[in-house]
Amino acid sequence: MSLLILMRHGQSMWNAANLFTGWVDVPLTQKGIDEALDGGRKIRHLPIDEVHTSTLMRAQMTAMLALSQHQSEKTPIFQYAASESTSDSNEGKMAAWAQLNEQADTSNILPVYASWQLNERMYGDLQGMNKQETRNQFGDEQVKIWRRSFDVPPPNGESLELTSKRTLPYFSDTILPSIESGNNIFVAAHGNSLRSIIMHLEGLSREQVLSLEVPTGVPLVYRREAGQWVRVSDF
Repeated sequence: MSLLILMRHGQSMWNAANLFTGWVDVPLTQKGIDEALDGGRKIRHLPIDEVHTSTLMRAQMTAMLALSQHQSEKTPIFQYAASESTSDSNEGKMAAWAQLNEQADTSNILPVYASWQLNERMYGDLQGMNKQETRNQFGDEQVKIWRRSFDVPPPNGESLELTSKRTLPYFSDTILPSIESGNNIFVAAHGNSLRSIIMHLEGLSREQVLSLEVPTGVPLVYRREAGQWVRVSDF
């Protein structure tokens, strides 16, 4: 009965400023740091064998801060795939040069994988705009449709449906096989990337997912039982 732990990043600087963020790479506020630490304390006793996060710093900060509270005291180490282009690329260099000596003790290492597929929904032309000013310009109803509908994207951005077309294949192809092999997985990501995964786990309809809110810095824990997902309320 492996565990899947999902956590939305703590409050970011643009959350606090009420700006559409999407793929703009901004850090956490002090409140967000505190949220990540508090979330980490809540799951400090749960076994974690593998970590997945997005490529955006607010999710990676949240993951590292949460793991700093874990009782295992394992060292999180980012894993890099070899580049298909040239060894001079940043990714290629990291894959080649971040290798451990084959005699190194790996028993206290926690592997961390960063993937763009877990990034926040891309908000297109709205990124960097103030949410209230956007309502004033386009109207409350139009902004609500862009933000909350399942399949209507903002201009040049992604809908939740489009977001799920990258998050769910990653979940099915990468995270799920690891869980089914007996690993306990911690995922630190974003409101909409996690909403799409939770929609899948809980079998929510397009209408039900519209009211789903994922709070910042709060761990959501699922247990895999006989091929079904059960949310754990007492952990």
